[in-house]
Amino acid sequence: MTTAPKEAEVALAAVPVSRLMRMRPSARHWIIGGVIVVALLIPFVAKSFVLFQLTEVMIYGLAILGLNLLTGFNGQFSLGHSAFYGIGAYTAAIMIHNYELSYLWTLPAAGGLCFVIGFLFGLPALRLQNLYLALATFALATAMPQILKFHSLEGWTGGVQGLDVDQPDPPSFLPIDGDQWLYYFTLIVIVLMFAAAAALIRSRSGRAIKAIRDNPIAAAAMGINLSLYKTLTFGVSALYTGVAGALGALAVAFVAPDSFTIFLSISFLVGLVIGGVGSIPGCLFGGLFVLYVPNIANSLSTGLAGAIYGVILLVVIFIMPSGAAGLARAVIARARQF
Repeated sequence: MTTAPKEAEVALAAVPVSRLMRMRPSARHWIIGGVIVVALLIPFVAKSFVLFQLTEVMIYGLAILGLNLLTGFNGQFSLGHSAFYGIGAYTAAIMIHNYELSYLWTLPAAGGLCFVIGFLFGLPALRLQNLYLALATFALATAMPQILKFHSLEGWTGGVQGLDVDQPDPPSFLPIDGDQWLYYFTLIVIVLMFAAAAALIRSRSGRAIKAIRDNPIAAAAMGINLSLYKTLTFGVSALYTGVAGALGALAVAFVAPDSFTIFLSISFLVGLVIGGVGSIPGCLFGGLFVLYVPNIANSLSTGLAGAIYGVILLVVIFIMPSGAAGLARAVIARARQF
């Protein structure tokens, strides 16, 4: 005589096997969880300067992610993301320095403003492709420092002198200092925005964004609105970079026009290639490269810092032609063979 199965077993049997497999945490989820746990423990063992550097790495990684959404996933080239980074930074600085608003309001304000500007800039950019679009964004990045120095805007931007930004104080109920709180605050923002980007890429809209990158003619034939998705992607990309700029202003506690030149855009592009085009986790490795490698080159030789940086860049590209993400995938695939 057989016994009737329990209600839980009946419900479990009704769930498709494929869905159960998706519900189980994969190795990727365990790795992400482990990285987050390590990141949470770092402030208790690292010095203040190291915490500042790691905060900068996360901020650069977020800015590179914004560029990655546009270039890596949608196929639009940009050399102007330093402009969006600067707009986000100055939005935070003006709100805090001129209007004494809370730093918590600066991130949505910077992101929203950069989204609107990026979306509007993406409208005329629809007529441009590849190198011509890169040239248009290059012009935007070149013009931005001069716009910030414009004498009619000095009352807001501070002109060539820039603006001081008060760093956020930690909540009174937390036994941590300002550097630790800024690190944790940045970490929270990074985790949320990286998770949102991953969800976007896995969604139906994300598949449409990648289809435009792979074959725009076929994507249009499938009914995808190329103009809408391109401009929206440009806006979302600018939003991510603008939030990174606001966090950068809080971390450095100062903004000046010459901090947002075309060289910053080139650094973001280098970080994108080194981290891996089309890879979300690789953006953080790109942030590591952007922050630490120039400092390493400068410490080896001040006069030859540029040459040393170039040699390191060539060696890294030779070793990792697909970026850090491609190298990680190759190592994992090799390990599974054994």
